[in-house]
Amino acid sequence: MFVVCSVLNLYALIVLAAIVMSWFPLQPGGAAASVYGVLFRLTEPVLGPIRRTIPAVRLGGLALDLSPIILLVALRVIGAFICN
Repeated sequence: MFVVCSVLNLYALIVLAAIVMSWFPLQPGGAAASVYGVLFRLTEPVLGPIRRTIPAVRLGGLALDLSPIILLVALRVIGAFICN
């Protein structure tokens, strides 16, 4: 069980890192862009289906993508059942 709980926590951290990095402009070919590329490849297989199911919430001229929030909540719920 410890391994599963650790993987869930690590994945939640990866999702959070991807969220934070998406807020900043990245120069193509830079180190930060490479890190974000890895984070994107790790998170998109899970976030993509959520994103296609639940569209972004429109806030005037902006759109708020709820998929990372939904994924983080789901990871916490799954962790609560498995890890406690």
